[in-house]
Amino acid sequence: MDGGPISVTRRGPVLVVRMDDGENRINDRWAEAMDTALDEVDAAEDPLALVTVGTGRYYSNGLDLAWLYGKGDEVMRSFVAAVEHLYARLIEAPYVTVAACNGHTYAAGAMLALCHDFRVMRADRGYFCLPEVDLGIPLTAGMDALMKHRLPPLTAHEVMVTGKRYGGTEAAAKQIVHEAVSEAEVLPRAIEMATEHAGKNRETLRAIKRRMYGTLLDLLRTGGGTAPA
Repeated sequence: MDGGPISVTRRGPVLVVRMDDGENRINDRWAEAMDTALDEVDAAEDPLALVTVGTGRYYSNGLDLAWLYGKGDEVMRSFVAAVEHLYARLIEAPYVTVAACNGHTYAAGAMLALCHDFRVMRADRGYFCLPEVDLGIPLTAGMDALMKHRLPPLTAHEVMVTGKRYGGTEAAAKQIVHEAVSEAEVLPRAIEMATEHAGKNRETLRAIKRRMYGTLLDLLRTGGGTAPA
């Protein structure tokens, strides 16, 4: 799939989903394109693993709040709930997934990265940040559970309560990401990591992920979204 805000290319056994829409803010157009991209990945032949990456300064700058605020709280809640379904889809993907965080990874974009099995982040520029506490947007039960499942307890607390920005090196030290590397190495290292784990049996891997994250998946799929407090 090429064109639009998201494209899919193959690099050996790895399918690279590239988000190429400026700040990669998550709106209805973006979400539809990501679902289509994941459909393409799901249909690919083995061996298979997935890498997602942004372009330029951004991995993803989170929800498209300007678009959402113009539609009212109910639409915002409904759309956030739909995004949580997308998170669940990534978490239980029947192949190994790696987020190549090439730049700013904020809010719903930070949560998107946390849905992957592994994360590689640029060390020299760009931040990981969950600023919802400062935006006045409460986390849903599913988002809260995502932080607690993917981050060490003290890190999850700090991330959610303070809205702190983490550069790549500190994010690696806090176990938010697995590695922090130079800009030129982000995508190649992510592809290397994905290649190492390509070709797992899909049914087995999906079953393992569903059992590991069953409670989290249920919360993401049954929540009612969120809107400004």
